[in-house]
Amino acid sequence: MDLLGDWLTVAGVHGTVGAHLEAGGDWGVRWDGQGDAVIYAVTAGAAWIEPEGHTPVQLVAGDAYLVASGTPHALASSAGAMPRRCDTRSANSTSGAGVMRLGTASPATHILAARYSYDTAITTQVLALLPTTVHLRADFGASCLGDTLRLLARELGLSRPAAGLVLDRLVDIMLVQFLRVWIDSAAERPDHGLSSLLGAATDSIVGEAVGLIHAEPARPWTAETLAAAVAVSRATLIRRFGEVVGTTPSAYLGQWRMDLASRRLRDTDDPVEAVAHDVGYTSVPAFTRAFTRAHSRSPARYRRSTAE
Repeated sequence: MDLLGDWLTVAGVHGTVGAHLEAGGDWGVRWDGQGDAVIYAVTAGAAWIEPEGHTPVQLVAGDAYLVASGTPHALASSAGAMPRRCDTRSANSTSGAGVMRLGTASPATHILAARYSYDTAITTQVLALLPTTVHLRADFGASCLGDTLRLLARELGLSRPAAGLVLDRLVDIMLVQFLRVWIDSAAERPDHGLSSLLGAATDSIVGEAVGLIHAEPARPWTAETLAAAVAVSRATLIRRFGEVVGTTPSAYLGQWRMDLASRRLRDTDDPVEAVAHDVGYTSVPAFTRAFTRAHSRSPARYRRSTAE
């Protein structure tokens, strides 16, 4: 099962090009951290980034760097040039929509800032589980991420029809490939480094059990039936689930059902009865009680609030 794809789809993760930074000479800009998670892809030159509470890190061409949602951070030409406050007045948007020109010299550094939003009402989140910062260096190895960064660099250097559409599609692809590289590299470290749910993507037992839940969310799964399906004992499954995901199989099943229901209520006009049935509830009252506990409002009120 494609667990990562399921999590990103249900959470409604969506990327857009936040800005194309063109910088030269001495420059610096700071963001207060409000808004979405950001990935900076350096397509030419070099820059320094300093997330609040972290040591400045140099980024070079080919590097990709993620900053979690709500984290204030600064970009600058050097560690010593880090601005102490928001310095957006030094940024002149002179080269077209989405382009931010920084500094007074001819641009030598080009950085794509990709913003990623998601539905905060969904409990099962991937981006929220990532560290505050993730730095993938240009030498992260042979992967499709490097190819995508090169495509981004080419697209940024051209003035072609539907360029914004192409870039938005590429930044969605970049996020998936970024997560693939990070998950693979984290899984190879002795300390593992994977937080909670993401560990299921690399654990054979838990990953298979979660995949079965995703494949048939309406099935009346129990720890016993899941354990039998993945050929381990009930005690082993519960222990591994707790170690990797931090919860029990039944708790994850209930959470996933509520997330699927939230997405259906938000994105479709399907009757509540159909939604309840498809996520494993034989009665609407039982579904309504479970949904209200999870979201502090009934399915009908939730649907109305998301439509406003």
